[in-house]
Amino acid sequence: MTAPLIDTVVWGTGNIGRAAIRAIEAHPRLRLSGVIVHSPDKAGRDAGELAGLDRELGITASTDVDAVLAASPKALVYAASGEVRPNEAVDDIIKAIRVGAVVVTPSVYALYDQRNAPADLRDPLLAAVKEGGGSLFVSGVDPGWGNDILPLLISGVATDIDVIRCQEIFDYTTYDQPDSVRWLVGMGQPMDYSPPMVAPGIPTMVWGGQIRLMARALGAEIEEIRETVARRELEETVTTKLMGDFEKGTQGALRFEVQGIISGAPRIVIEHVTRIHPSCAPDWPMPPTGDGAHRVIIEGNPRIEVSVEATDENENRSAGGNATAVGRLVGAIDWLAEAEPGLYDAIDVPLRPAVGKFAKPGA
Repeated sequence: MTAPLIDTVVWGTGNIGRAAIRAIEAHPRLRLSGVIVHSPDKAGRDAGELAGLDRELGITASTDVDAVLAASPKALVYAASGEVRPNEAVDDIIKAIRVGAVVVTPSVYALYDQRNAPADLRDPLLAAVKEGGGSLFVSGVDPGWGNDILPLLISGVATDIDVIRCQEIFDYTTYDQPDSVRWLVGMGQPMDYSPPMVAPGIPTMVWGGQIRLMARALGAEIEEIRETVARRELEETVTTKLMGDFEKGTQGALRFEVQGIISGAPRIVIEHVTRIHPSCAPDWPMPPTGDGAHRVIIEGNPRIEVSVEATDENENRSAGGNATAVGRLVGAIDWLAEAEPGLYDAIDVPLRPAVGKFAKPGA
């Protein structure tokens, strides 16, 4: 007997939401049943148009959250921002869990490692699970799988391990997120500007959960988490296609590490190297080709290095990481729908083969 399709809603149609609509449309077990938007300009537009597809999907976007949730969807991809509105994002997610939906999202950093999330965050979510029977899985867009399941998989073929290093190396030149790039990350700001992304404690808040997840899976004890930050200025003004000029003398590159300390030394490290132009900080790690890459390096015996480059034909080259992060989240929905209601993390949720996802010829 063929399993019934899982009605799935997408909440938010930015970079993540657009990719989520496409991923749901391609998934053999899922059916797009609704799209929630905040902008009145998007309301009433077809999901296919919003997702950048060349066809309509017959689902129109709505700003009426309660009406969409009243249809009791079985799953929901929460793609609205949680960076600057974490409390509101959690409230939204709780609404969906209460109607029995499986919720997947990258928007609440503190829930990457949900077991160690603060009680005042975790307890209302658990109460919603008990009340409505839904579930929650949070994984990152940097991408989450590159900072948890991929390094853990590779670690299994190593004999001895000194350091596990996960890198995101990214050129923001073609990234259409000016608020995040300029204000959150600080590109184009004076060198005395303090980017919120690397304010003391923020990198640990965002990526510390993934450090702890990997340590737990490896049977290691994290003694502390440390942060390092380095910044470089632009030597010349550069012009980007989507975000305009970034002036000479302003921040052009940012590099930081979140280090899990084991036996007194950094042994599990998540590192981000970001630029607004390839000419800035050329001595820092560079992607093999293109605008970015995700890399796992295991220093040990043997030394192992794996680089992953992803592109999304519906977006610019820099959106490939978003698309794979969404693939991880959307690909977990049918597994979560069959699991017991609850809160889940990346170690709980398996990464499975893409059964039934080969594109049809000509599609």
